[in-house]
Amino acid sequence: MAVMCQEAFAPLVSIVTYRDYDEALDLLGDTPYGLQAGVYTNDVRKAFEAVRRLDMGGVMINDTSIFRVDHMPYGGNRMSGIGREGVRFAVEEMTSLRMVVFNLQ
Repeated sequence: MAVMCQEAFAPLVSIVTYRDYDEALDLLGDTPYGLQAGVYTNDVRKAFEAVRRLDMGGVMINDTSIFRVDHMPYGGNRMSGIGREGVRFAVEEMTSLRMVVFNLQ
């Protein structure tokens, strides 16, 4: 299904069966996109495995991929946008850095 292979900005759910946790992570990571992922597990080792293996801008453990609060960095990896949103990143975007050195002798 095209909706499974592309980034869809719409309220939808795709249900896919998998044999085991490794296959589920493989399926989730098999995309050129990487905005956010939601992974549900009671096993902290599996949670850290998802964080390690998934190249996403955010990995939400025991919450949906749409979880967001304004002060956290929000944005994707790979083909999912450019940069990050959030207070710190907005300030950085509107700031021009400049180095000034005084060498007094």
